[in-house]
Amino acid sequence: MNTVLTAEERHLFQNPRTIQRLLGEAKTIAMVGLSDKPHRPSYFVATYLQSEGYRVIPVNPRAKEILGETSYPDLKSIPFPVDMVDIFRRASECPAIVQDAIDIGAKSVWMQLRIVHPESAQLALDAGLDAIMDRCIKMEHGRYNGSLHWVGMNTEIISAKKAKRLF
Repeated sequence: MNTVLTAEERHLFQNPRTIQRLLGEAKTIAMVGLSDKPHRPSYFVATYLQSEGYRVIPVNPRAKEILGETSYPDLKSIPFPVDMVDIFRRASECPAIVQDAIDIGAKSVWMQLRIVHPESAQLALDAGLDAIMDRCIKMEHGRYNGSLHWVGMNTEIISAKKAKRLF
């Protein structure tokens, strides 16, 4: 996949082992920028993650509830722990969001596809969080779960066997 990241940044922020571990460990994901509009990418990703067993907590100050979950105006308003903060906002907003993720004790931050802010990702790493950048959590889950083809993307793997699920 095309990315503006350097080889070193890809190793740090797109490491397949880290991605697989995070997808397996995370149970509660706070999605900053989750839209209540079904045609938006964040909504589609959230419905997919819910269908795969994750609890997705909306962080959207303009909504009261999204996908059956209470929506919070910011990360610090969430009254329970979250494992991962998934960012669906402009890169320029990442520093404040990552700082909030650190402050609430999240274990990782995930900057969605085309969201690139190396300083924020490094801030997360320096604070002991894992950081993924410029990757779609839905696509990565599908890739490592063997279900990418179930959601409309061709894996180019031909087999009569159903893939073994990793998570």
